[in-house]
Amino acid sequence: MNLPFFHATDLSGESATPVLEEETMRHMVQVLRMREGDELLLTNGRGLLAVAVVSSISKKSCTVTVKTVNDIPREGHHVTIAISPLKNSSRFEWFLEKAAENGIAAVVPLICHRTERQHIKKERWNSILISAMLQSRQCWTTELHDAASFTSFVEKADVEQKYIAHCMEREKAELQHLVKKDHQSSLILIGPEGDFTPEEISTALERGFHPVSLGNTTLRTETAGITAAVLMTHV
Repeated sequence: MNLPFFHATDLSGESATPVLEEETMRHMVQVLRMREGDELLLTNGRGLLAVAVVSSISKKSCTVTVKTVNDIPREGHHVTIAISPLKNSSRFEWFLEKAAENGIAAVVPLICHRTERQHIKKERWNSILISAMLQSRQCWTTELHDAASFTSFVEKADVEQKYIAHCMEREKAELQHLVKKDHQSSLILIGPEGDFTPEEISTALERGFHPVSLGNTTLRTETAGITAAVLMTHV
C-alpha cells in the first residue's frame, strides 16, 4: 500500500521538522486518522522526496520528523504550454489539473487578441497544480508563470523546439511527428476560443515557431492543451 503523500514547501534535510499546512494536518488527523509513529511521504514540489514519521499529534494538528530525503530528477524533457485563459474558469482549471498529471513542466497564461477578459487566480491555480502533483505521485510541481501578452512572450521565447497550434488552413505538420525523446525543452502555443489572429500566427512563424496540427478535428482550447500535453510527454 502506498504511503500517504503530502506537500511541504520548506522540506529540507533529515531530522528536520517541516511545517505542514493547516489543511494537510487536518486531512492527516481527521480523515486519515494517522497516529504517532505512522509514516508518510513529503515533497517540496522541486524534486525532494522524503520519508517522514508522525512524531506528535493532537485533535487538530500534528508534527512530523523527516527520516530520509532523496533528490528525484525530473523525467523527460521540459515541456511548457502557453495557453489562453478561458471565460469558463472551470474548464481552464480542468486543463491545469490534467496538464500537471501528465508531467508538464510549466504553464503560461497567454493573453491573446481574442482572449476574453479574465481574472488570473494564481493562488487557486497553484493549489490545483500541487493537488494534481500529489494525486499523480510526482515530485515536481508544474510551474505557473505570470500571465504574458502574446507578442512580448513570443519575442522572448528561448527553447529548443517551439510550436504553435492553430486552426487556419495553412501548411502544418502533425505534432506527434515532430516531438522527439532527445529534445531537452519545448514550448507550444495554444490559442483562445476563436483561435489566434492571422497577425499573431505570422508573428510566431517569424520568430521560429513551427505550425502544427493536433488532429483532424477542431478542439476546444482546454482539449487542445491536454492533447498537446499527452503528445509531448508520452513520446
